Amino acid sequence: MERQLFESSNLASVGYDESNQILEIEFKHGSIYQYSEVDKETYEELMSAESKGSYFNSRIRGTFPYILIKKK
Repeated sequence: MERQLFESSNLASVGYDESNQILEIEFKHGSIYQYSEVDKETYEELMSAESKGSYFNSRIRGTFPYILIKKK
C-alpha cells in the first residue's frame, strides 16, 4: 500500500485502501499498523486534520480493529 509522508510529531506516513477500508499508519518510531473497517470519511478527516496525531488518538486508536504489520 502506498503511503503519503507528512509532518506530524507521532505519525510518519498514512495510506488508505478504500475498497477494503484499510488504513495503514507508519509511526515515527518505525512500527506500522493496519486499521480495518475505516470509512473514507474518517480517512479524509485524518488527512485534513490540523493535528493528525491528535485526530488519530481521539478518533482512530481504540475505535477500529488493527494488526501490527511491522514492529520497530
